[in-house]
Amino acid sequence: MADISDALTTSTNGTIIAIEVSTGCKSDSFPSGYNPWRKALGCQVSAQPVDGKANTAIIGLIALVFNVSRSDVSIVSGTTSSHKKVLVRGLFVDEIRLQLEKIVSG
Repeated sequence: MADISDALTTSTNGTIIAIEVSTGCKSDSFPSGYNPWRKALGCQVSAQPVDGKANTAIIGLIALVFNVSRSDVSIVSGTTSSHKKVLVRGLFVDEIRLQLEKIVSG
């Protein structure tokens, strides 16, 4: 995976991750690549963007990937956009980067 540092921002209580979401996919996947132009990690969910279903799926998927509770993940901007910023409370940039590297390297 490319250097994803530009997609991660330190927050006072965790890390904000810039993501680019694709909905209606065959399966859920995070991270699903990196877009260096948008400086965002890819996120694919099978849910459709209707009645908040896709946002709920994104929160659940990211919580699962980082092994945190759903209440520790929130969308801080872009709730109606495919480009979102997601806060993961309690995990900081270095921890997030390390976990993502483990996922990618298998």
